[in-house]
Amino acid sequence: MSELARKFPVEIGPLAAFESPTCMAYESMAELFPAGGVAAICLDAPPALPPLWTLLEVAPMLQMIYTNCKLPASSPDFVELTAADAPEMLALATLTKPGPFALRTHELGDFIGIRREGKLAAMAGERLRAPGYTEVSGVCTHPDHLGHGYATGLMVEIMRRILARGETPFLHVRSANVRAIELYRRLGYVDRHLFQLTILRKTAP
Repeated sequence: MSELARKFPVEIGPLAAFESPTCMAYESMAELFPAGGVAAICLDAPPALPPLWTLLEVAPMLQMIYTNCKLPASSPDFVELTAADAPEMLALATLTKPGPFALRTHELGDFIGIRREGKLAAMAGERLRAPGYTEVSGVCTHPDHLGHGYATGLMVEIMRRILARGETPFLHVRSANVRAIELYRRLGYVDRHLFQLTILRKTAP
């Protein structure tokens, strides 16, 4: 069993992973982060950490997978988001907190959005991939534009693209976000696994 950890570049996000939460795995992960660096990992249980890491947060996070459902209409007036939109995308994600998001997260897949009066009102996109599966991620709406179904319409468009490639959409959502979970179930998602989203900071030497 490999003890080596992996991580995304910091400009893409804080997500990291290893095969099993052993002491050697945490040591391997520590080599990838500077002192004070923050890592986000998904575990099956709250961690027993070595002194190399300080626990910042543990939150139950549900992984859901799309089964089959007649999807509603997607957003008719979405725009493709590119590197030129990255600062505005990051600002929206920082405000609404849909999950780990950084300046280059959009490079992981398609991202689309809705603009109102020239400003980004909502967005959705793709993140993690596994053979035959793609994660729907970054789904969020600016507080000034809630209640119009923007995020749902964008999410459906992203799902249609994933399905058109012969892949299956999946997503992650904090288990306390009951409203979002109810929406996802209406869109054909079912529970797959309950993770513990674990946020750590590397301890200064």
